[in-house]
Amino acid sequence: MTTTQPCMTCELIDRRDRGEAPPWDMIHRADHWDLVHAYNTSLPGWLVLVARRHVAAIDELTEEEATELGVLLRRSSAALRQVVGCVKTYVCQFAEQAEHPHVHFHIVPRMADQPDDRRGPRVFGYLGVPEDERVSEEKMNEIAAGVGQYLATNNSNR
Repeated sequence: MTTTQPCMTCELIDRRDRGEAPPWDMIHRADHWDLVHAYNTSLPGWLVLVARRHVAAIDELTEEEATELGVLLRRSSAALRQVVGCVKTYVCQFAEQAEHPHVHFHIVPRMADQPDDRRGPRVFGYLGVPEDERVSEEKMNEIAAGVGQYLATNNSNR
């Protein structure tokens, strides 16, 4: 890790490297990116694509990381459409949270019946919710299995 402040994202990557992460936190591991389910959301299928090395800004990505990112954004969105039935996905990147100053992309399913007050940037109302409102670990693991299976069987360009 090349940052002086603590980075929970790097700690989670280390946990994956040790093989200690639950299925929802290890959906797919590519050369430069990890795909995981968000742990603090009430929206099933809210995925996060995480750079495997600590990088604080998109312009710090290598060409290889950027190329793989584009492929994984497309493939993860297609997997979500198949697994959770969304009509499209939103993709956002900020890396501004104190514990997550690490480039990561939110891949958020936009469901056909999603209320107007949870569309566009208001979708973030589903994130950071109290624990009793969060998607259950069982449901996250179920989605992870479906997305992982889709990615494994539709494996073009890795």
